[in-house]
Amino acid sequence: MIYYHNPRCSKSREGLRLLENCKKDFKIKLYLSEKITFAELTEIIQKLKIKPIELVRTKEKILKENNINVAGMSDKQIINILLKFPILIERPILISDKEAILGRPPENLKAML
Repeated sequence: MIYYHNPRCSKSREGLRLLENCKKDFKIKLYLSEKITFAELTEIIQKLKIKPIELVRTKEKILKENNINVAGMSDKQIINILLKFPILIERPILISDKEAILGRPPENLKAML
């Protein structure tokens, strides 16, 4: 399993504690500093069974600062915006070979543990 983690996010830290207590093998990906590819993010979205727009943190100030309106964008454009500004990716995310889950709230992660 891979845990997409932002150490500055309290929900992400809570989720990490849950994972550590479950004694399951997982790898941490610090997605703000470790590059995510288009194919990787597309796969995550498919495993989450959501549309790319549902992965966007719409209240982040970076959207307003850069005059970005994701509502009118195609899925491909949204994925590219998420790659350009990874702070916009909803977190945390736990993925396995077959599925993924958003850890908001962190208790959601238990479904995969």
